[in-house]
Amino acid sequence: MSQQVSPRGTYLKIVDAIKGQIADDPNMHELPSAVHVMETHGVSRGVALRAFNALREQGVAEPVPGARWRVVRDGEPTDRRPLADRIAAVITEDGLSVGAKFPSATALCARFDVSRPTVRRALDQLEAKGLLSAGSQGKARTVRAVPNREEPDRS
Repeated sequence: MSQQVSPRGTYLKIVDAIKGQIADDPNMHELPSAVHVMETHGVSRGVALRAFNALREQGVAEPVPGARWRVVRDGEPTDRRPLADRIAAVITEDGLSVGAKFPSATALCARFDVSRPTVRRALDQLEAKGLLSAGSQGKARTVRAVPNREEPDRS
């Protein structure tokens, strides 16, 4: 009987390879894409995703919006608040007042390392909450209200 390669455990070999990449590169903040893992290791998308989930279970990575995975390193603080909350905090962090020009979507994409559609959804949420004015092509958003700095009492 010929020996056949078992698909069981293949994802664990991928996990070990990715963990090796993370250990070798301290500047690595994002995991390779599922497509890259599929091409590099010759596996299906399901096996690649199973490897990513194993990395999450081990506390090495976490999913982020846009079907990407972020490297989680011990000792590095990670802001896990929803993007809309982090963008709303820009108002207080940058000392913006009512009527002030809000940073552009492009600037927010660079600041939070997310895609433009993701930023637009968050800005739409802040607009619906009444914190920002509506923006359009060539017209900057402005601050309509300063967010409440106090956390709500949840007792």
